[in-house]
Order: sequence, then C-alpha cells, then structure tokens
Amino acid sequence: MRIAIPSIDDKGLDSFVGEHFGRSPFYTIVDIEKSEIKNVKAIKTPFGSHSPGDIPNFLFSQKVNVIIARGIGWRAKDWFKKLGIQVITGASGKIRDIVQSFIKGELVSTPYEPKERFHEHG
Repeated sequence: MRIAIPSIDDKGLDSFVGEHFGRSPFYTIVDIEKSEIKNVKAIKTPFGSHSPGDIPNFLFSQKVNVIIARGIGWRAKDWFKKLGIQVITGASGKIRDIVQSFIKGELVSTPYEPKERFHEHG
C-alpha cells in the first residue's frame, strides 16, 4: 500500500501535514507492507499553480492508493474517487503519528474547514 500525505517540508515522517492538500509544497509518500513502514520519501510538488486533476493524476502516476490530508477540495476528492484512490481527511500533526494511527486502524476521516479560503468559487 502506498500513502501520500501533503506536507509542509521534506523531513519525511518528521514533517507535519500541510493544512490544504493542493497548496502543500511537498507530498510525503509512505509504503506500508504487512503493517510496517517500508519506505518513505518526500516529493516536491511539480506544480507552481495547478489545474483540477493535475495533483491527483500526478499521485496516481506515483501508484498512490490512499491520500491522507487535513483539508482537501471537493474537486480533488472527486478526481481521486474516479481514480480509485481512497481519501481520508481531518488529519493533523506529525506524519509519523498519522501513519501509525492509520496502520492501527484508528484514523477516521472527518470534515475539515481550512482557516483561510484558497479557492474562490462564486
């Protein structure tokens, strides 16, 4: 299983989850096998600004199965659903703790409203 988590920097498991999925400068990719972390890498987002579907398609090309985020827009959620990628929202804190909670089956998706609006939809 491969998980992607938007992160504020490239410190891997020691990074913190970014508040908004599409605005995070990095995505931490975590491979899990038999309930163990096997590989961790931080990937700098390849987009300055992005169009709908750019980031979901990019993470799909990285063979990601699950997205764990704090906040994520409805368009991105819809793209991931179409790509067959599970989305879990409401996660906060250090990536190491989030992944351990996921492995234990304790991570529950909850709605999250960002502190600031990133997209204006009128």
